[in-house]
Amino acid sequence: MASSHSSSPVPQPNSRDAFFKKEMDSTKRFRPVQSLPDVCPKEPTGDPNSLSDSPSLVADQHRWTIYHSKVNLPAALNDPRLAKRESDFFTKTWGQDFVDTEVAPSFYLPQINKENFALYQQEIIQREKIHERCKNICPPKDTFDRTLLHTHDKSRTDLEQVPKIFMKPDFALEDSLTFNAVLPWSHFNTSGGKGNRDAASSKLLQEKLSHYLDIVEVNIAHQISLRSEAFFHAMTSQHELQDYLRKTSQAVKILRDKIAQIDKVMCEGSLQVLRLSLTRNNCVKVYNKLKLMATVHQTQPTVQLLLSTSEFVGALDLIATTQEVLQQELQGIHSFRHLGSQLCELEKLIDKMMIAEFSAYARSDLNRPFEEDCHILEEERLVSLVFGLLKQRKLNFFEIYGDEMIITAKNIIKQCVVSTVSQIEEIDTEVVVKLADQMRMMNFPQWFDLLKNIFSKFTIFLKRIKATLNIIRSVVLLVLDKNQRTRELEETSVQKNPAKDNAVDTDVAYLTHEGMFISDAFGEGDFPSVAVDTTSQRNTSPNSEPCSSDSVSEPECTADSSSSKEQMPSSVIPGGIEIMISEDMKLTDLELEKLANNIQELLYSASDICHDRSVKFLMARAKDGFLEKLNSNEFVALSQLMEGFILDTEQICGRKSMSLRGALQSQANRFVNRFHEERKTKLSLLLDNERWKQADVPAEFQDLVDSVSDGKIILPEKKAGAAEERKPTDVLIVEEQKYAVVGTVLLLIKIILEYCQCVDNIPSITTDMLTRLSDLLKYFNSRSCQLVLGAGALQVVGLKTITTKNLALSSRCLQLIVHYIPIIRAHFEARLQPKQFSMLRHFDHITKDYHDHIAEISAKLVAIMDSLFDKLLSKYEVKAPVPSACFRNICKQMAKMHEAICDLLPEEQTQMLFLRINASYKLHLKRQLAHLNVVNDGGPQNGLVTADVAFYTGNLQALRGLKNLDLNMAEIWDQKR
Repeated sequence: MASSHSSSPVPQPNSRDAFFKKEMDSTKRFRPVQSLPDVCPKEPTGDPNSLSDSPSLVADQHRWTIYHSKVNLPAALNDPRLAKRESDFFTKTWGQDFVDTEVAPSFYLPQINKENFALYQQEIIQREKIHERCKNICPPKDTFDRTLLHTHDKSRTDLEQVPKIFMKPDFALEDSLTFNAVLPWSHFNTSGGKGNRDAASSKLLQEKLSHYLDIVEVNIAHQISLRSEAFFHAMTSQHELQDYLRKTSQAVKILRDKIAQIDKVMCEGSLQVLRLSLTRNNCVKVYNKLKLMATVHQTQPTVQLLLSTSEFVGALDLIATTQEVLQQELQGIHSFRHLGSQLCELEKLIDKMMIAEFSAYARSDLNRPFEEDCHILEEERLVSLVFGLLKQRKLNFFEIYGDEMIITAKNIIKQCVVSTVSQIEEIDTEVVVKLADQMRMMNFPQWFDLLKNIFSKFTIFLKRIKATLNIIRSVVLLVLDKNQRTRELEETSVQKNPAKDNAVDTDVAYLTHEGMFISDAFGEGDFPSVAVDTTSQRNTSPNSEPCSSDSVSEPECTADSSSSKEQMPSSVIPGGIEIMISEDMKLTDLELEKLANNIQELLYSASDICHDRSVKFLMARAKDGFLEKLNSNEFVALSQLMEGFILDTEQICGRKSMSLRGALQSQANRFVNRFHEERKTKLSLLLDNERWKQADVPAEFQDLVDSVSDGKIILPEKKAGAAEERKPTDVLIVEEQKYAVVGTVLLLIKIILEYCQCVDNIPSITTDMLTRLSDLLKYFNSRSCQLVLGAGALQVVGLKTITTKNLALSSRCLQLIVHYIPIIRAHFEARLQPKQFSMLRHFDHITKDYHDHIAEISAKLVAIMDSLFDKLLSKYEVKAPVPSACFRNICKQMAKMHEAICDLLPEEQTQMLFLRINASYKLHLKRQLAHLNVVNDGGPQNGLVTADVAFYTGNLQALRGLKNLDLNMAEIWDQKR
């Protein structure tokens, strides 16, 4: 049996091989190879690489290992139970259970190829060269034992009988070629009646192979005999080793017995105490887990109970807390595997319930009777719903309220129309089916009362909406304020206690690493528990019922609820309700600010909705031109009603809505057009029929003028009876001045004041009225000029001629209008925006046109007398009698002129007019005297002229109002140098 390298034969000193006599360093001679494991494991020396993979006598003394096997490999191959005379070669050689199958390679033996020996070959090649060189230098001596050589030659001869195929290093029977070479199958072919011969060939092959085996065994025995000394030395060492192992085993057994006694006396008790303590702690944890499981088990019934009382916030808090407990404390528990999904579905159901509840609340809040006050309907219910919707991030709930506002606004108008129509007997609802047609059958007072009723209900409607939206917005702002304060506290705490936070993070990381529950560890220290009891969350709602679970004792519930109240910040909304804001309402500041702005915009939308519905109601009535047919008082009443409603909505909602104002402006524009056209047509008809004679002034016109003189343009109310007692006057007294006017101007003054009064009643039409009034004043100026100065009245009215009295009367009428233009301008200026002041230039243009017209009339009067002077003085002759006929005629015409205008024009204007006429007279007289060569020489002709001039001067100054007139008649003579 071949041994390991440790028991290799030692060369004798008498050996003829001088190579073994040379001493070499062991580290250089041999490559360290890994030896097979010994029976006894090595003692540990501190080097982990020196530990053996063999079984330990201490740890594995009671476990069977491969070292307990008593059968060696040759004994297994040469089974003594089998007879050597067996004819079957396979069962004889490999045993009775041999099966010709492919043997799977072992998983424990590595695949060895030539590359594994490449390093060894590189190391040994130098030694091989030295060995060959030494053999050549030192040939073998003759003292070598010839017997050994002979024996070696004999063994070699015997071994040469064995075929070389068995000596190949790659000999393997699994190779088909090798197998066929060793066992030719042709010897075992029994077909064709050759069975006896084949059997003999098989036996002969078996005997040949047995002979080869004997030769190999003999050579092996010979090799063992050559190394008998080393073999018996190894056996002796083996026996000594067995003795040492026996003693060591006995000592180990004694040591193990002592260790067992020490363990029993000193360790088992303490370990048992520790084990029981750990068991107790585990039981406490299990008990707490079971209590928590019992509480979680009651979640669904508690949620149902909360939902029955509409406590959506409490139900959502309970679901959120239960979800958190399931994820942190009860994760992996099989009985709760479906509870998380059930709670999610329940949460979705609550979302739908809250939306439906909010819709029902909005509907009931907006559709309750308008006779009630504008208080908030079920404020606690609204707050709870808003908090629940915010908690679930349903931030578009205000759209539901907006939809309900639109529907309610439509219903308000419909109910008002139905209620009003049912009270009017003239409308047969069976014949006129459509509601719009029924409404169009109302007269203005009925329709006006209906509109007033709609506006009053819309005002209450907006006040209710504002109150409700204020509560919703206050809740949103409270949550926003809570978020900001919480963030500020967190930042402050982080700045003050950075070390404590780090310690908490370290403890949490350690506990997570050790596999403990974080909440259990926090429960032992100063830190708050992560798991929040469901009862504490239930107290966040105003009317929740804590301690509903049967699994939690009453004292525990009380403590939890009180602690939760201490931790949660409380706030009071404007309605006076104290609310508890939960900590898990994770909404960003941007979302809350956007929601608050949307709620404010919803209030603006409510105003727009009311205005839009009012506009549609207004347009439905205006289809048949009903509004355009209203008189001034009716339209002013309508305008004031609409303006009042617009101002009320602006005060309630805080923003201007332009739809109703635009509709009012549109109707006002139509009203202005009709108003202006009616009065312009009326003025045109009056001018066409005006005969330009002085008219009597009724008392009502004098009252009208007197009201304006106080600085306020207000049309006085008609006094029944008083007007009949007061008689008309000849002239119109305005600020102590008398104005002789025609009837058309009196009506024009009234029309102008109606324009101003209409602006007061309807401020939105100020600019349009200013434009129309300017057009009316220009029309009167141009038309009167055509009729009087242009002599259009001759054809229109049929006057024979335009007299000086007509001209003077026309001038005085124009002066009256000019007197009122500054008053009118101031009236409009007070009602215009600063950016609209540029429109006031129309009055400046009108004033200039009127002054030009008055100047033209004055020039016309002077021109009349000028033509008369030219005609009379051109025939003047200086001769007796004195005064001459020419001057008599001139004085007569001057007296007529004075008589025509003295009662119409004021004294100052009369004097100015006659000064201009006198200047014309002097010019013509001077020209005629120059033509007659009459000079101021004191002669007879000069005396005659002087007498005529004195006659003219005397007559002219004798006229009323012209006594002090400076005629300066010396200018008629040429001044000779």
